[in-house]
Amino acid sequence: MLLKLLDSLRGTLLLLCLLCAALPSAAQHDAATDSTRTRIAFGSCNNQLQQQPLWQSIVATKPDLWVWLGDNIYADTRDMAVMARHYRLQQQHPGYRQLLQTTPITGIWDDHDYAYDGAGKEFEKKAQSQQLFLDFIGVPENAPVREQEGIYRSYTVGEGNRKIKILLLDVRYHRDRLNSIFGFYMPNETGDVLGEEQWRWLERELTDSDASVHLIASGIQVLPTGHAYTNWSAFPQARERLFRLLEQTQPAIPILLSGDRHVGELGKIKLKGYDAPLYEITASGMTHHRRARKGGNIYRVGEQVGALNFGLLDIYWESAYTAIILQIRGEGNRVLLEEKLIH
Repeated sequence: MLLKLLDSLRGTLLLLCLLCAALPSAAQHDAATDSTRTRIAFGSCNNQLQQQPLWQSIVATKPDLWVWLGDNIYADTRDMAVMARHYRLQQQHPGYRQLLQTTPITGIWDDHDYAYDGAGKEFEKKAQSQQLFLDFIGVPENAPVREQEGIYRSYTVGEGNRKIKILLLDVRYHRDRLNSIFGFYMPNETGDVLGEEQWRWLERELTDSDASVHLIASGIQVLPTGHAYTNWSAFPQARERLFRLLEQTQPAIPILLSGDRHVGELGKIKLKGYDAPLYEITASGMTHHRRARKGGNIYRVGEQVGALNFGLLDIYWESAYTAIILQIRGEGNRVLLEEKLIH
């Protein structure tokens, strides 16, 4: 029995290796026009007052969608006239204008384009800020999200058995205060990130979803438990609630997208009910970055990327399986980090 099990495992591993080897290289899948591929590009931490060297590379990948992951501008203000002026400046950038002409745009915000560093639900002008963000992202005036509290919503790419649902979380509008004691950050054990209405919306979106892939976009990282003031681990109860919700609703192929950290990174964690791990890809630092570090994330896959970067997700819809390539790319479209998944 044991020998048969080992033979079966070896056969499965061999098949996975052959499938991964059959996937195209970066150059090949950039040149591909195969209708079986869906390509989504994403990024965060883009200072409108600095050089923006990545747009040419992003446009060259010809994505089917661009997803902003927060800190899309650095406004850091309570003055909504200033906020609007910074958004207009970004919209006038030649590289970004080229992307707007060729690619649908969606996304979320984080603290610097919501209000100021570390801001949460206490921000007194969050309703006005919401409207400016939705203007920037191109949301119609009559869209339901204009009437709700918070920018959370879903976005769908494709249809049938090639449908991708993107769940755009708002981790600022309803987020409780960070727990700081004498300048040291401690977990807020009872605090929340999303707020009850957003939790109910997320459960509805995940329950019995007919999408084949689910991308969950968060302005801050979900998996890491270090640097607790910049990720979901600052609110451990909410982080655990998110994992339990995924286990309860069992959406097909969930993948986390995040920004904020000024590095590129991949991570994974095992959830109950899933054969494959839950992956998180962090694409952060379009105009500025910090040096890569060795520690700080026990869930990390590979090395951190300490360079200007954006993310790319390619989904290949094959008849027998779905293949997904997760990449962090830098200037000149150089692949800095890559993971290939077979489902």
